Amino acid sequence: MRTQACESRSHPRILNTLRPGHHMSQNPSLSTTISLDGTQDITIEANRFAPQAAGSALVRSGDTVVFAAVVSGKPKADVDFFPLTVEYREKHYAGGIISSSRFIKRESRPSDNEILTARLIDRSIRPLFPKGFYDDVQVIVSPLSIDQESEPEILSIIAASAALSFSSLPWEGPIGAVRVGMDDKGHFLINPTNSQKTNSKLDLVVSGAQGSIAMVEAGAHEVNESTVLEALDHGQKNIDLIIKAISDLAAKLGKSKLQVEPEKFDATLVKLVEDKLDVNQILSDSKTNGGEGINISNLVDQLINDDQEIDRIQVAKLIDDRIRNAIRSQLLDKNTRFDGRAIDEIRQLSSEVSLLPRTHGSALFMRGLTHVLSTVTLASPGSEQLIEGMKGEQTKRYMHHYNMPPYATGEPGRIGGPNRREIGHGALAERALEPVLPSQDQFSYTIRVVSEVLSGNGSTSQASVCGSTLALMDAGVPIKKPVAGIAMGLITDGKKYITLTDIAGLEDHFGDMDFKVAGTVDGITAIQMDVKVTGVSAQVLKDALEQARVGRLAILENMKKTIDQPRSQLSPFAPRVVTLQIDPTKIGVVIGPGGKTIRPIQEDLDVEINIEDDGLVSITGTNPENVNQAKKMIEDLTAEVEVGKVYSGKVQRIQPFGAFVEILPGKDGLVHVSNMGKEFVSDPHQLVKEGDQVQVKVFEIDSQGRVNLTMNLDDNPASRDRTTSPRRESRQDQSSRPSQTRSSRPRTSNKPGATRNESRFSRFNDKR
Repeated sequence: MRTQACESRSHPRILNTLRPGHHMSQNPSLSTTISLDGTQDITIEANRFAPQAAGSALVRSGDTVVFAAVVSGKPKADVDFFPLTVEYREKHYAGGIISSSRFIKRESRPSDNEILTARLIDRSIRPLFPKGFYDDVQVIVSPLSIDQESEPEILSIIAASAALSFSSLPWEGPIGAVRVGMDDKGHFLINPTNSQKTNSKLDLVVSGAQGSIAMVEAGAHEVNESTVLEALDHGQKNIDLIIKAISDLAAKLGKSKLQVEPEKFDATLVKLVEDKLDVNQILSDSKTNGGEGINISNLVDQLINDDQEIDRIQVAKLIDDRIRNAIRSQLLDKNTRFDGRAIDEIRQLSSEVSLLPRTHGSALFMRGLTHVLSTVTLASPGSEQLIEGMKGEQTKRYMHHYNMPPYATGEPGRIGGPNRREIGHGALAERALEPVLPSQDQFSYTIRVVSEVLSGNGSTSQASVCGSTLALMDAGVPIKKPVAGIAMGLITDGKKYITLTDIAGLEDHFGDMDFKVAGTVDGITAIQMDVKVTGVSAQVLKDALEQARVGRLAILENMKKTIDQPRSQLSPFAPRVVTLQIDPTKIGVVIGPGGKTIRPIQEDLDVEINIEDDGLVSITGTNPENVNQAKKMIEDLTAEVEVGKVYSGKVQRIQPFGAFVEILPGKDGLVHVSNMGKEFVSDPHQLVKEGDQVQVKVFEIDSQGRVNLTMNLDDNPASRDRTTSPRRESRQDQSSRPSQTRSSRPRTSNKPGATRNESRFSRFNDKR
């Protein structure tokens, strides 16, 4: 096991004999309401539900209600880490909808959003559990009701904090959490509604204890560092209000907290590690190997010589502590890093693009031993991701996926679906790059970026941001600006601290903070911060943000040497997409009854056609000529006949009084015998036959919508004196003229709970 993976711990003894979670039904139900920024009321209620849980809380804002419960069990055998499990599960009934597949009408595995919310909760509460606590703890959070304006994520963090505070578990909370937005005038908004978030340049989630920050997750549109600090300060003031409210309720409940006995180690094992472990040599070897992680398991094997009676967990913990103390004291006392870098020095950088011949874009970004390969795939607008949740269906045109296989750390491991960490890192990179992507009007493609970690030694998520920027430019995606990311670290003994630029794996494992910052030359686009202490001060964050800014600019400058702007041409293997806007009332004409019109176009030209409700049509195919031909056909289908315009039309049928010519798909006009030539024409067959292609001009659309044509292109029959004009067709003749009708547009359903096919029929795509 590498030290980068997890912190090893021994098993303490709980001093209290009372187990949490028993006799909770005897506890009173209490509630309180607080007002944040004077605009949002939040109600916190203790012990309303789940009397057998160790603690529970109900939190409400508007019509959004979130419930949290915490339970604990005995320590698991041979576990050297704190087994905390946080589960956030959405209930579709909370939004008043029935969704999922046609055959399964219940919630199944957690969505990416559920996993990301669970991570927000976990990262907020985990640092406040005492060192040496190994009870099996589970926190379960569920929204029970949601409205369309109040998001449940913030309430979920508050609910988890309250449930833990109302329990007897040894937890050094409570904490509070808020979301900070910013309006167009630069004013901060606490927990903005969905309507307010739409126009906000900042979306910052922050949690923390009294007077300190524990977790930050943010997306932004190139905001500067000072704005972020102001937002954090504003958020902290409201967090303190939440903490006071929870503390007051917990005090009224009067539940005492369990105490954790300090960890104790066998004196013989302590001496064994002190005598035989050469920490300086271990760090020197790691430096020689490029700063790669230290294999604690191998060191344990070397010390105990296969002695089965020795407690391996205690030895691993002692080794881990020795290495930790050596690295931390070297940094705090000497201001030097174990790999020889200066405090603000970035590891060696290099990058390449266009590595893979068939992908639409590719790039390899290397920072020390951290190597990330990013690829870009472009597809039609119809390939966007459909997301089902409590609020119904949503779509997503940009997806960023992050993978870190076991070989990235030189160890064997299980291969399966993405874990929580991989989903979280992908979402972070996605958030960092989204502000610089072109709008759908400018670039209608669906975009998927995949970052493969080939070698991991710290800051892999931010390396994926850098590599993906290069890959997007290599693919010809017209991003507004390049984005780079960097991870900052912290070492503190409670009195003094030092912030580190571009932390490596050992510094991440043994440090107190992982502060990731991504952005352009003009500002920040994403932030993610986690700590292993109870919180950090505003000054620490200020120092870290400034170092991150300097480091980010240096990385961006280095990336420019590889590729400095998006390519002007897409890959020849990328599909071609063209768009056009049609009258929404003409959608039915394009589709035809049951797809009769659109299906042959797709099949014959091998293209994919998607139509939005507003009439935006996108055509996708690998053959540019076929794509343009399909566009022309749709333009013709939806075109309006114009008086005075000349058309090339096909003679459909001939009557004694004239010929009917199709000038646009499904639209015929009559060329009367009097308008077929300069001289008198007694029989239309003298000049044309069915199937002929003829040039005609529209000179009139009568009151009944019938189109009158002439083959005399320089003539204007409409200006003739009607008293001398040839006879018009008889009533019987008129009955032979086709009526100008079209197929009605398929109906769509916007009601909650509509199936995918019902709600997205207008986005027609018959290709399978």
